[in-house]
Amino acid sequence: QLHLVESGGDLVQPGGSLRLSCTASGFTLNNYAIGWFRQAPGKEREGVSCISSRGGSTNYADSVKGRFTISRDNAKNAVYLQMNSLTPEDTAVYYCAARHTSFRSMNLYEYDSWGQGTPVTVSS
Repeated sequence: QLHLVESGGDLVQPGGSLRLSCTASGFTLNNYAIGWFRQAPGKEREGVSCISSRGGSTNYADSVKGRFTISRDNAKNAVYLQMNSLTPEDTAVYYCAARHTSFRSMNLYEYDSWGQGTPVTVSS
């Protein structure tokens, strides 16, 4: 199984911004599509955004469209999630996941490697 590490989670005020990072060790991410997912307390894990292996195709949950941007830098072996205009409803643990294909997916069951998550709290 691949080793993924998320970072960048923090406590932020409503309207603020954060950038999450997902990095890999022991393998290169450029052959993997990556998804960002989140799980709020008492709720099921849900898809936030995903990106194809080369970065040419992305998708977003309706709840984050226009506020979040996914990107990747394969030279740095990293995938990012820029989150702007954060609201308390964005509070959750955010996970990145990898699937060994070029095609992105918002279906969490199609991913087989997961990081441990990074917590994001949006509160005043």
